[in-house]
Amino acid sequence: MATAGIISPTTIRIVGSLSSTSFLHPFRLPSLQLTKAKPTRKLIIRAARTESKGVSLGFRAPDFKLSEPLTGKIWTLDDFESYPALLVMFICNHCPFVIHLKKDIVKLSDFYMKKGLAVVAISSNSAVTHPQDGPEFMAEDAKLFKYPFPYLYDELFSMFLLQSQDVARAFGAVCTPEFFLFKKDGRRPFELVYHGQFDDSRPNNNMRVTGRDLSMAIDCVLSGQPFKSAQKPSIGCSIKWHPEKEV
Repeated sequence: MATAGIISPTTIRIVGSLSSTSFLHPFRLPSLQLTKAKPTRKLIIRAARTESKGVSLGFRAPDFKLSEPLTGKIWTLDDFESYPALLVMFICNHCPFVIHLKKDIVKLSDFYMKKGLAVVAISSNSAVTHPQDGPEFMAEDAKLFKYPFPYLYDELFSMFLLQSQDVARAFGAVCTPEFFLFKKDGRRPFELVYHGQFDDSRPNNNMRVTGRDLSMAIDCVLSGQPFKSAQKPSIGCSIKWHPEKEV
């Protein structure tokens, strides 16, 4: 758990008033009294290493309607209706687990998108507690890393401009990165076939990033073969919920 707070500085309060004689006598100064400013309310930021939770295979992909900060385009689940498989990734800008994989996520996505896979990334982190994950910085991140997939913001446009985070809740996402691979048979809805890790590599565990686990699942889905390997949970930073929606 990390706590971010502001240390209240010592302030100087002038006691009395400046009279005209104060300026006539340069050594006659108003008395000074040191006082402590009132403590500023602290903002508590919760961060934890979290594992993706079990979501039943066969789970149908929830509908969504989200904006892409880079282009301003609105994306929905229906935009991917014609694809045989869909990879939904919950990521963010600042999480060290995501940063560790960013370049390889781009490589894997670019490779499989050319083979017919649809890919979309979503950031659900609260921009209240983590401004660096807000839409402006998402657009910069997408441009910097040349994301070949849309990078969407989990938000609700309303009169209060509040971020909803409802899409993450609908998917059951709890951490970044978190990967959901869906397949589609004809007109049937997208159904979950893989919900696991990218590979065994983690920041500072000295294991090479390969994308092995996720790529094996994608290969099976695109070739129409059942994926029978064990699905290890993804591990990363917890999704940063709004304080009033803390779970």
